[in-house]
Amino acid sequence: MAPTHRFVDTGGVRMHIAEQGRGHPVIFCHGFPHTGYVWHRQLAALSAAGYRAIAPDLRGAGRTDAPDTIDEYTNEAVAGDLLALLDDIDADQAVFVGVDFGAALLWELGLRAPERVRGLVVLNNPFAPRSPKPPGYYWAKMAERHFLHLQYFQEPGVADAHLAEQPREFLSRVYYALSGDFHYLDVWQHPPGTRYIDALPQAPELPWPWLSTAEFDTLAGDFERTGFTGGLNWYRAIDRNWELTADYANTAPAVPVYFVYGENDPDMEGFSGRDPLDTMRAVVPDLRAVRRVPKAGHLVQLEATDAVNEFLLGSLAELHP
Repeated sequence: MAPTHRFVDTGGVRMHIAEQGRGHPVIFCHGFPHTGYVWHRQLAALSAAGYRAIAPDLRGAGRTDAPDTIDEYTNEAVAGDLLALLDDIDADQAVFVGVDFGAALLWELGLRAPERVRGLVVLNNPFAPRSPKPPGYYWAKMAERHFLHLQYFQEPGVADAHLAEQPREFLSRVYYALSGDFHYLDVWQHPPGTRYIDALPQAPELPWPWLSTAEFDTLAGDFERTGFTGGLNWYRAIDRNWELTADYANTAPAVPVYFVYGENDPDMEGFSGRDPLDTMRAVVPDLRAVRRVPKAGHLVQLEATDAVNEFLLGSLAELHP
């Protein structure tokens, strides 16, 4: 069985989804620079196991609409898309799976609409309490010392133009740099003002052991068509997310949570605090499992597909016995 494709009107955007299988719904949320396609191996595995697996292109990515204003990329806005998707498939709840900014979105969804969340399976981006100041404050301080992609992404039009000049070269370099085959934080050795593509390492020629040429061509083809502005706007909305979550400052999602991460993931090493697992264990009340995947990096679902699928299916079996 291959995925089917259609569009859902969320009331905010026209959202493209790929879906495969029948049964309890499981909704996958990607990050940047990805589309819903990064989950295609998980869709196949879950549909074969009797689940309805759904991977939307989130706002600004793939075939989903890319709104113009930054406020339209907040987690609050995109959570509305996910709730509209649940309504569209006539489901009271779903299990949600997320990585990168898709993970941050799901942590917030668990706060805003816990009654619609059967459980969360989060990859690589652990929950952390709300910071005392907006994230952009800390990024600006770090970017005074070395290149930092988070700060580089902030000024509208700059990164957009640079990345669009060589989209395939950028994507191959950033996917490789984020993988377990490279130490991503080495990009911090570059000075402020460096272009992202120049801070990234040269990537080996495709195919790689964990990514085929055809898979890369599918991902790159979308960004060659759309550019990168939609995804970059997610980063530009992060301080706004901080403002909009003031009411949740001292709370954590109380839904069931399963967490899996790559041993060499850069978010775990450099962007999630000194003791991200201990922090998450201390504040997330229903954290049911934590799994480390040896040698894998940020795209752990592609780098270690079998391990992630096994973890997913085990988690789903507990949530839907």
